[in-house]
Amino acid sequence: MRTASETDSTDGVLAEQLLRLTRRLHRIQKHHLEPLGITPAQSRLLRLVSHYDGERPPRMADLAARLEVVPRAVTTLVDGLEAAECVRRAPDPANRRVIRIELTDTGRATLRRLRSARTDAAEEILAPLTAEQRDVLGGLLNALTDAPADAPPERRC
Repeated sequence: MRTASETDSTDGVLAEQLLRLTRRLHRIQKHHLEPLGITPAQSRLLRLVSHYDGERPPRMADLAARLEVVPRAVTTLVDGLEAAECVRRAPDPANRRVIRIELTDTGRATLRRLRSARTDAAEEILAPLTAEQRDVLGGLLNALTDAPADAPPERRC
């Protein structure tokens, strides 16, 4: 049985390892996206806009809410993607004051290249793991991502 102090120490080490892994993931993803001229944040926004493809395009406020960022951050991302001709701003036919963000053909082609870059990045990150270790990691990550956000951490005595 571990003491509270040992548990806190172990949790602290795990938290630090997760932070280091997050930074590594970001660096590797950025490296694989650079040839496409897209940042990781632009990649997330482009993927989000693509989920609306075939439906009514999202408003900037919809994107900000889904990404959990301030609307100004979305404006900057859309500006960059619009300059790259991946998205376009279009007035809403029902309310001309509302601007919707549409995916372009260039954006769809970029998404295909992004999927390949993300697969390459994932392979680089997971390369040290065996297939069995990847399965275990997948289960652990599911347990962490599916845990209720407001649930108190379980403590063992």
